[in-house]
Amino acid sequence: MISLGKTLSAAVILGFVLSVSANAQHEPAKGIQIDWGKVTSTSRSTPSLQVVVNPQLLRGAMLHDPSFKALHELGADYVRYVPWLPYPKQAVAELEPPKDGKTSWDFSHIDPTLEDFMNATDGHSVIMNFSTIPAWMYKTDKPVTYPADPNQVFWNYTQGTELRDPSMKEISEYFVRLLGWYTKGGFKDEYGKWHESGHHYKIAYWELLNEIDFEHHWTPEQYTKFYDVVTSAMLKVDPNLKFMALALAAPSKAPEMFEYFLNPVNHHGGAPLDFITYHFYAGPAAEETMENWQYTFFNQEEGFLNTVRYVEAIRKRLSPSTKTDLDELGVILPEDGKSNRIPGYVAKPEPLGYWNMAGAMYADLYIQLARMGIDVAGESQLVGYPTQYPSVSMMNYKTGAPNARFWVLKLLKDNFGPGDKLVDTKEDNHSLSVQAFMTSRGRKILVVNKHIKDQQVTLPAGFKAKRITYIAPSTGDDPPVSKAFSEKSMKIESNEVAVLSE
Repeated sequence: MISLGKTLSAAVILGFVLSVSANAQHEPAKGIQIDWGKVTSTSRSTPSLQVVVNPQLLRGAMLHDPSFKALHELGADYVRYVPWLPYPKQAVAELEPPKDGKTSWDFSHIDPTLEDFMNATDGHSVIMNFSTIPAWMYKTDKPVTYPADPNQVFWNYTQGTELRDPSMKEISEYFVRLLGWYTKGGFKDEYGKWHESGHHYKIAYWELLNEIDFEHHWTPEQYTKFYDVVTSAMLKVDPNLKFMALALAAPSKAPEMFEYFLNPVNHHGGAPLDFITYHFYAGPAAEETMENWQYTFFNQEEGFLNTVRYVEAIRKRLSPSTKTDLDELGVILPEDGKSNRIPGYVAKPEPLGYWNMAGAMYADLYIQLARMGIDVAGESQLVGYPTQYPSVSMMNYKTGAPNARFWVLKLLKDNFGPGDKLVDTKEDNHSLSVQAFMTSRGRKILVVNKHIKDQQVTLPAGFKAKRITYIAPSTGDDPPVSKAFSEKSMKIESNEVAVLSE
């Protein structure tokens, strides 16, 4: 039984709490607060992207010319180039095993697109990733077949989990010949015959395989041995080559991979641990709408950022000189899976405003990763379309114009990069992401609206903006709008990404 005195005390306490809560709700918002005298960190983060090979990047395809034009004008570093499994003839240079003095080396379906890529990125660093191993190098119940048509999609090429050569010499020689083809003018095949390419490209980075937790299901021990054998062989061809490793699809599920691979004692022969890589895609449920997505995307992003934090703790403990490239960042909508796998399926188009929302998520990721000191934030991917992850595209696959995701990347690349000083920035509106930077070109504030409603933003005292540059629903597929600005507050559109400059 409760006494009357205790009941009155509880009532008084409850009334006091409610009063404090009500008063707090009516306190004016503080808005953006920036302490320009307090540098919190120096950015190491380069915004970049990946280019995945598919038929729309072939010469003569609708998206070929505008995509490579956009890539060239972007002028990004650390651009990742990935010929991969859905199109074996465009990804694998030796589709049949050598036999009776003959080989199947064939670059005719590979070279044209790669040449266009290298021309478009001339003067900038690239990451080469021939991610698909010839299927015949694996033990399988029966030989793996593939379409005769190089443009026919085929999702079942990467079969097997055990290499037929456990020493991994065979697979290392395959990668050595790829490197020789593109950087040394050619190579000698398994029977000593010279194959002339005429290529002498400068390749700064080579990433070894893609999403090893999904493709062939590598164990930490298997992959680490593979990495050591292959890097040792490739460094004999190019001693200056740097390597990227892992490219995990689900990093939160693979702590043992980071623990094992990043521990130098598990490597042999002084293998270089230059970079680790891993990926993140937000993925809403099929029944969700844009109203839900504005929360789902950013909530899933926060979960990924927690993964980044634990990976960083492992990296700093075991191999602090190793850098990090998060080289696939984006959104995959539920319709993509149906479009990719169900023949003849007509996917629902991405909702109006989707590209801005996905772009806003990437911009917020850039802020958070710059705060953490991540080296590269790679948006995925230049070209997608129905049957090839359309919701991941940075080009409008119907018109050929760069979409809002591309323009957000360019906005970030043109304004921010390594060496910028991040200063203490606070914002009490959790639907906004804000970060102030001191750059070589002056003080700037990056503002991201994470919600699908327009918002009013009050700028901090002491910051005299002279120009605003932004991507918003009102800009469509057009480049960022840049105009003079001198107001003390601004209206920011749904999922707008804006840069304010003094």
